[in-house]
Amino acid sequence: MKHLLALLFFCPALAMAADHTVAQKGKAFSVASLAIKVGDKVAFRNDDPFAHNIFTLSDPMQFDLGTYPQGQAKSVTFTKAGQYEIECAIHPEMKMLINVKP
Repeated sequence: MKHLLALLFFCPALAMAADHTVAQKGKAFSVASLAIKVGDKVAFRNDDPFAHNIFTLSDPMQFDLGTYPQGQAKSVTFTKAGQYEIECAIHPEMKMLINVKP
């Protein structure tokens, strides 16, 4: 317990991190943009009856969540500030922006 308190004291961003969920339905994201802070986690939940593959090639952090079916969610913790264009590799019309503030 003492070590956890020390970690939270020296890394306040961890203590204030938030979880966000973005659904995917009808080959679209549930929001067009999302503003979050460094350390926040975003879950991409697939509510469509087919697979999605969420990724970004944006600087400063790239990721690819791989293909996953309906009913599953995959998450990313954003560790660097910046603007991210999020896309689906299977449905190129699916796009959204995530703005990560320090």
